[in-house]
Amino acid sequence: MNVNNDNTTLTPRTSFDDAPSLSFDFPAIRVGVAEYDEGPTGCTAIVFDRRLLTATDVRGGSPGVFMPDAGNANAICFAGGSLLGFEAIAGVASEIYAMNGHKPGWEHIPCVQGAILFDMAGPNSVHPDAALGRAAAREAIHGRVPLGPRGAGRNARAGKGLDWQMGEPAGQGAAFAQYGDTKILVLTVVNAIGAIVDRGANVVRGHLTKTGDRVRIEDDLARRMAGDQQAPAGAPGNTTLTAVITNQRIGGRDLQQLARQVHASMARAIQPFHTINDGDVLFACTTYEVQNDALPVMSLGVLASELAWDAVLTSFS
Repeated sequence: MNVNNDNTTLTPRTSFDDAPSLSFDFPAIRVGVAEYDEGPTGCTAIVFDRRLLTATDVRGGSPGVFMPDAGNANAICFAGGSLLGFEAIAGVASEIYAMNGHKPGWEHIPCVQGAILFDMAGPNSVHPDAALGRAAAREAIHGRVPLGPRGAGRNARAGKGLDWQMGEPAGQGAAFAQYGDTKILVLTVVNAIGAIVDRGANVVRGHLTKTGDRVRIEDDLARRMAGDQQAPAGAPGNTTLTAVITNQRIGGRDLQQLARQVHASMARAIQPFHTINDGDVLFACTTYEVQNDALPVMSLGVLASELAWDAVLTSFS
């Protein structure tokens, strides 16, 4: 029987004490993760203590983005389930609205930005719904985020550029650092057509050949072209979703450029990246808490870009 949201009673899983995790010191942010094992599928909610300035950078050719031009948000939600996962994003908004006392008036309706990825490649048709989004927001905690196949990365895979069946499990990664008073948190969910590459230019996840070797896609293409073979077109259903959050005070234009700078830099860690068959989206956000004139936005972007690479490398175990 095909298991789906309408024929099965689903119970959100929100406890992941046995999973690898990242600890971070960012009091203005809580992260909640909820999953349906029956999918498997999940969502990840980054909940702010107040509405914050945001910027969105969309570079994938097949994105699914919720409120990309909002410019500010109470939370960011990443969800599996392809377009059906928008239910979870709305669920996060509903839960924040409830936690704030259901106050009447449009000004009290939470703004939640988000994006979705396709993870429904298994035998079941379970997707993240409003109840799952509400659970993620309700259970969001300070200072910790689970890594690997957790949350929106529950059924994510990477390195599918050679053959749809030969990707490897990936998932949710994160990295945090503090430079003086400036804090930077990067959270990413890798479900990419590209392989994950380390700083030594080695493929460490995905692009498996039939013999089980990992190869760089350009080497495989060179071999195919030399043998007059068909080059891969790349299957649909790939997306990397990322959030970059800092407490440093920067304006809207600078925040938008920071989003572009970091998102472009991630092509070092995921190869290829931003293809026509990827839905890559990055949200940047500032809690606007500290002034740090010693760290201009360009240099802030350099540091955030290195953290983004670190985050990608923690997305699999």
